[in-house]
Amino acid sequence: MCPERLLRTVPHEAENPIEKSLREAFLLLQNQLKPPFPLTIPFPPEYSQLNHAIAFGILAQPHLAKVHLTHLHAIVVDGYEIFTSILLKLCNESFSRLLEVPKCQLLWVCSMLIHISAEKIETLFISLMRQITGGDFSESNLWLSVEVLKILSNNWDWLVEEPIVLSSALYVYLKLLADHFRLGGSFKLEELKRMEIDFCVKALREHFQLSMHIGRDLVRILQDVTYIPEFKDIWKDLLFDPKSFQVSEFSSLSNLYWRRTPSHFFLLRISPQMESQLRFLLTFVKWGSQKRYQAWFVKKHLYWPGSESMISDIVRFICCVHHPSNEIIHSNVISRWAVIGWLLKSCRRNYYEANAKLALFYDWLFFDEKFDNIMNIEPAMLLMINSVPQYVDITHMLLEFLFLLVDNYDVHHREMLAGNVSASINLLLRKGVVHSLDPLISCNSISPALRERFNSFLPALHLCCNKKVNEDETSTDI
Repeated sequence: MCPERLLRTVPHEAENPIEKSLREAFLLLQNQLKPPFPLTIPFPPEYSQLNHAIAFGILAQPHLAKVHLTHLHAIVVDGYEIFTSILLKLCNESFSRLLEVPKCQLLWVCSMLIHISAEKIETLFISLMRQITGGDFSESNLWLSVEVLKILSNNWDWLVEEPIVLSSALYVYLKLLADHFRLGGSFKLEELKRMEIDFCVKALREHFQLSMHIGRDLVRILQDVTYIPEFKDIWKDLLFDPKSFQVSEFSSLSNLYWRRTPSHFFLLRISPQMESQLRFLLTFVKWGSQKRYQAWFVKKHLYWPGSESMISDIVRFICCVHHPSNEIIHSNVISRWAVIGWLLKSCRRNYYEANAKLALFYDWLFFDEKFDNIMNIEPAMLLMINSVPQYVDITHMLLEFLFLLVDNYDVHHREMLAGNVSASINLLLRKGVVHSLDPLISCNSISPALRERFNSFLPALHLCCNKKVNEDETSTDI
């Protein structure tokens, strides 16, 4: 008898290759999957196929899952690496299509693999967290949020020994909490919010040194939850009592500002499917063809209420993770700055638009060319420059926001922020990302106050050259 399916399918659709390989292995070896199990160690090809068969059995037959797992324990010779890799591939490529029973079984077996310290289990959990969609309040998405958090909370000792998982979970659940806390509703949602608060507070209070692995973006995402009472106290201590965290490397927020956030954190709020589609858009789609791909992307990922919260995460991904080659930069492929401009115009509420603009300019505030990547700050400058001819309102809006950030983001470090913004502009000029700032300096559609303020950030050499050009033009006119 053919066992149940793992994935949802539509009529006339070919069977998914991953499911097909698992099913075929199960059907071929199903007579070997019942006790008593043979004591012989299988050869490598047979061992791999047996792992596939057991994986299918665990996912499709919950009533026999413990038997299959016992079988796996009996034959394992590679630290469970092949088995975990199978689950990881399924999670990365097909999680959204998993049926309810296989999805529950996947989480169950993942929790079991923690207890035996299976190879790649930390990577598998990070993949699971990437499947939790921001701004999505559907029952299935909230269920996944709860179940993953339960497993993590129930395995705290393991979590502390895996700093990458702890810091990743903190990043994910701070972002989710910012979405969930604004939403009133069911008892289940209230329970989830309480779990998220407890988990994040515990991580920050008891393991701040591990939390610091997030780097400067920890400050950015914490600011989204400071209105929650428990985080008001944490924020107050970050500002005025940093010693309370008992970390020698932390004496003020500036210690976080100078820590560049590793790129893998920005992938946490982008599902593998969304990542591949964004990379396709930014690698193959030509100018003039982008609108239909953008419309398709919105329909796929940004159509539900609350999905705007993901736009800031997408902007951070584009700025800090997707760095195209020179060949693509000089081709007819749509530029990163143009996609970000489209995303900004997609924001319907001021709060989400402000978050997206902060995501765009964030590295400008703390940029150090010794440690930071110029590609992180390039899109904002190119968006301002290239919007001048037809969309000067975008240029005006971004300049206004940048100056607002410098003046108000951290008043105690205002001079430092201004210096970093000036250094960012200087580097973009020196490296030839922009050959001239004249479109910003001389555009009459930009208010004189904004142009004058922008001039204050320019390197002295550029100002001298600009002044000489103006003098030459004046003398020619005379």
